[in-house]
Amino acid sequence: MGYAPDLATTGFHPLDGARYLEQIDAPDRLIHLVAHHSYAALEAELRGLADELADYKDEGTATRDALWCCDLTTTPDGEATDARDRIAEIKQRYGPGDLVTTFITNASPELLAAVDQTWTRVRQAS
Repeated sequence: MGYAPDLATTGFHPLDGARYLEQIDAPDRLIHLVAHHSYAALEAELRGLADELADYKDEGTATRDALWCCDLTTTPDGEATDARDRIAEIKQRYGPGDLVTTFITNASPELLAAVDQTWTRVRQAS
């Protein structure tokens, strides 16, 4: 939702989405999860927006990991995909030298750990 032109005030969709959710009085937990989805703290740092993102807490829970997993195992068109393929697609789409490519390259170990932990939790719960 932070990609919507009417909401994109900073150009950083996790932060813009969280700010929008605040405006509509969404639950605090949802606001914070959106703000920190898919290791947004690292990208915020690269974009010079770490101070703004610091207003939101990264809960670091299994729910947070599951959100990251969902984000990384879904294509921009809503189709299911493997997280590693999704990361490769992002790198290809943005190309070398782009900030998003730098982010996803540096974030991959943390992101994939969340994905792997989520699938482990799912298997254990089955």
